[in-house]
Amino acid sequence: MTVLLLPGQGAQRERMAAALLGRDGAFTEAVEEFLAALPTGAELREAWLRPAPNPALDDALLTQPLLFAVGYGLGRVVSGWGGAERPLLLGHSVGELAAATLAGVMDAAEVAALMADRAEVLADAPAGGMLGVSASPDELRPYCDGTVVVGAVNGPRQTVLAGPERELAEAGERIAADGFTVRPLRSGYGFHSPSMASAAQRQAHALAGARLRPPTGSLVSSRTARPVTAAEAVRPDFWADQLQCPVLYWPALRALLDTYGEQPGLVLLDASPDRSLSAPARRHPAVRGGQSVVVPLLAQPEGEDFGAARAAHGAAVAPRAYAAAAASAPSTWAISAAGVFSPSSSSSEMVTG
Repeated sequence: MTVLLLPGQGAQRERMAAALLGRDGAFTEAVEEFLAALPTGAELREAWLRPAPNPALDDALLTQPLLFAVGYGLGRVVSGWGGAERPLLLGHSVGELAAATLAGVMDAAEVAALMADRAEVLADAPAGGMLGVSASPDELRPYCDGTVVVGAVNGPRQTVLAGPERELAEAGERIAADGFTVRPLRSGYGFHSPSMASAAQRQAHALAGARLRPPTGSLVSSRTARPVTAAEAVRPDFWADQLQCPVLYWPALRALLDTYGEQPGLVLLDASPDRSLSAPARRHPAVRGGQSVVVPLLAQPEGEDFGAARAAHGAAVAPRAYAAAAASAPSTWAISAAGVFSPSSSSSEMVTG
C-alpha cells in the first residue's frame, strides 16, 4: 500500500517543486488547469517562481492556493504511475483539499472558486497567528483559554497553537518561559481556531453550489483522523469547517501505521518540500523495524526527479528490497536509459526512517 502525504499551511518553501513545471507532463497539466481557473493565477505563478528570499510566501492568501496547486500536481504524478492500486490520500490542512480533489470529491475549478472566495473571507478575518511548540497537546492545555487553542497535532510532541495575535503572543511568552521550544509559523491568521468561525460559515455558503461527490479512492481526513465517509464528503460544512477545526494529522497517520504498518509493504510518500510530514512516522516501530518505508517525493525541494519515490511505489522494486538498499548505502534511486530504477551512489542521502 502507498500513502501520499500532502502538505498544508506552514510547509511552503520558495520555488517548491518548481523545476517540474514544463518538465513533467502530469504535474504541468494539473497545475496549469488550476492556475487557469484561479482569478489570481498569473500572480500566483510569478510569486511561486521567485527565488529566495520570498516574503510573499508569508501571505496565506498566496500560499494556500499554491500549496493546493503543488499538492494536486504531485498527486496527479503519483496517480499516473499505475500499479495494482491507487495511493491512499492524507492531506494536512489545505492539503486535505488537494487530497479530496485527487479522490474525485471536487474538481480543480471548484477549488479555484473556493480559494478566490477564501481570499475575500480572510480579508475580513481578525489578525492571528500560529505557534509550533515542542510539546504534547496535554502539556499545552494549561495555556489554552478558549481563544488560544490547539490548532494542529503534527506529532507526539509537535503541536501547533492558534488564535488571535495578542493572546497567542502572550501564551507563547509563558510557554517559552516554562522551558518549551516555541517557533512562530508563517501564517498571519489563526487557522484551525474559533477565530475562523465566521470565515468557515462563509466558506460553507460558497461551497453550497459545488457538486460534491463521494470519494472514488481511499481518503483519510486529518480533521477526524479516519476515512472520509460518502455522507461527509458531500457536505459543504465538512470541508469549510476545516478552517476552524484542529488538524489531527498525527492521530490520522498513527492510525494508518498501527493498522497497516506491520504488514510489509507500506510506503509513505512525503510530498512536503521539507520532509516534515513523514518526520513523526520515522519513529514509529513499523518504520524503525523496516516493515514500512518513508520516502520523500521530492528528492530536492524544487523537485528534480522522482526516482526513489517511483521505485518505492512499486515501479521496479518491492518495498522490502527498497528498504534494504536504503539501509546498505547512502543512495537514492535513479532512472536508467532503459527505464529501470536502480541505486545511484552519486545521489544525496535518502530518508527512510
